[in-house]
Parts: sequence; C-alpha cells; structure tokens
Amino acid sequence: MIVSEFSPTQPVILGFDPGKDKCGLAVMGLDRQLYYHQVVPSPEAIAMINTLRQKFPISMLVMGNQTTAKRWKQQLQQELIEALNIVLVDERYSTLEARDRYWQMYPPKGLTKLLPQGMRQPPRPIDDIVAILLIERYLNRLTESVNGH
Repeated sequence: MIVSEFSPTQPVILGFDPGKDKCGLAVMGLDRQLYYHQVVPSPEAIAMINTLRQKFPISMLVMGNQTTAKRWKQQLQQELIEALNIVLVDERYSTLEARDRYWQMYPPKGLTKLLPQGMRQPPRPIDDIVAILLIERYLNRLTESVNGH
C-alpha cells in the first residue's frame, strides 16, 4: 500500500520484519514520513525489496534482531540485486506495540470501539506496522546519539 504520492528526495529507510510465512515491509524517510507499508508472503519478500528499491532511494534496511534475523540477513546479502547496508535493531515487545499503533492508524469502528484496547485484535496481519516501529526505533537511537543521551 503506497501511503504518500510524493517521491522522497531524501534517502529513505526500509523496515523489514521477516517471518516464516509472511514479512512486513515499510519505507520511511528520515523525517518519519511514511511512504509505503505492506505485508507480503515470505517467498516474495526479496523480490518486493528489489522492486521497492527501484521506486524509492533506499539507503539501508533495518530489521529486528530476533529468531530468524541471521538467516534472513544472509539470504538478503546473497539475493538482493545490489548490496544494501543492513542494521539490526532490538525488536522486543514490537508486536504488542504494533497492535496499539494499528489502532492509532486505523481507529476502531462500530462494536470494536467498545472493547478494551488490550482485547482488540487487528483484523489483518500487522507485520508491516512492526516494520514501521523498527525504523522508528532505529531513528530514535540515531537521535539519542546525536543529542548525546
């Protein structure tokens, strides 16, 4: 899903949340402008990353450091058309955080609104929202190191 019609002039970051069956992808600028996010089947992820790199000036890939990170990192380095700098970020609690973010991005309607937030289940996979959060975590880390915290 393309979020912004404008093509970024600044380099952007690709967020990648790999999974066994599906992967979350997101493209965000350093200004935190979101350009794209989508959940794709895992076998299509690398082809999709290559496609996104033709559309956006992607400067690096940020992905979580959990379970399958090492295997995916190797696979990306072997199969991407052009080498890409890959940075691993801490992805603890990102799924819980992504669920809250989903409801911020897509406020609940109808009866779902009546449920306490902790009981609401997003109606679709949220791996792309995890990918967005991974980019934000990386950017937060950058900002902290620039500001000397």
